[in-house]
Amino acid sequence: MLKDTFKNELKNYWRDIDKRILLSFIILFLLGLFFSFSSTSSLAGERLNKDYYFFFYKHLIFMFLAIVIMLVISFIELNLLKKIIIPFFLIFLILLFLVPIIGVEVKGAKRWLSLYFFRLQPVEFIKPFFIIVTAWILTSKNIKKNRSSYIFSFLVLISIIILLINQPDFGQSILIVTSWIALVFVSGINIFLVFGIFLTFISFTGLLLFFFPEKFGYITSRLKTFYDPSSGDSFQTDKALEAIKLGGLKGQGMGEGILKDSVPEAHTDYIIAVVSEEFGSVISILIILLFLYISLRVIKICLKQRNDEIKISLCGLAAMLIFQTFIHVGVNTSLLPTTGMTLPFLSYGGSSLIGSSFLAGIILNFTKNRASQLLNE
Repeated sequence: MLKDTFKNELKNYWRDIDKRILLSFIILFLLGLFFSFSSTSSLAGERLNKDYYFFFYKHLIFMFLAIVIMLVISFIELNLLKKIIIPFFLIFLILLFLVPIIGVEVKGAKRWLSLYFFRLQPVEFIKPFFIIVTAWILTSKNIKKNRSSYIFSFLVLISIIILLINQPDFGQSILIVTSWIALVFVSGINIFLVFGIFLTFISFTGLLLFFFPEKFGYITSRLKTFYDPSSGDSFQTDKALEAIKLGGLKGQGMGEGILKDSVPEAHTDYIIAVVSEEFGSVISILIILLFLYISLRVIKICLKQRNDEIKISLCGLAAMLIFQTFIHVGVNTSLLPTTGMTLPFLSYGGSSLIGSSFLAGIILNFTKNRASQLLNE
């Protein structure tokens, strides 16, 4: 009896799931595994004196775990998913709060919690849940009655931004702020108010730089280096841009790139430059097009969605995916200042992969053919 029920559930799942989006996510995970070997084998074997497959095996484990999480989230009933969103958000918010207290400091930034098996970066986990919680606030009838939904969502945003800036992690702060602006814009807020919020954020950043130059001076330094490369250390961005140029359209060949040997965080922050150098700009463009395809597919489904909460959530998740992708690509191509932003699904790192799996799982769940019907039952 239970076996037949489970078979029916699987049959319904396969019927309702958006197979194009699912396949796109699987392709991105597999590409990330392939490129992780290409970008970390020499790092492990020659610089760290470890087995050449050391980082590859770790990435394989995290990728398998991430795919399982994605499938589980996409499989569970929509109403159940909506019930566990807020508890998970609060758990990750508490973990983010613990970072400055018991976190591990790496290269002047305290962004990780040290667990037994790996280091956890809470911000990677909280991002997709922040989008859903914000969408719930903006569409909640009880909050809308008091016309305080935007203020309430802004307070949630500020609580996260304060914790991130304290780490400091300005890149993730920009990503979350821009994603929040996209959410409130889609919800129907006045365009002038959106510009006002953006100017407020810029002013707030300027005040931080003015009153706390010791803690946030690195932001000023990166901005100066971006506008005038000769005024600071632009070694990483110069090497990344040089690698992209050397790769050309066809690339130097797998394992033939030099960026991963000269830039310490090439396998995370500069993975698209590594891909361009070894496999060519054509492959990098195809990867970016795959991200765009997923987002366009999600937005197309949004247009048919009747439930405002799901519609706004999907728009926010698609916006976050695209913003993070283009911030990463912009830094790699010297179009944006250095932010330390990973590329979803492809950059090496357990927290980044698991965070991407949460985002992918929620998107798959919300884009099911019968999502709106299930919600209204």
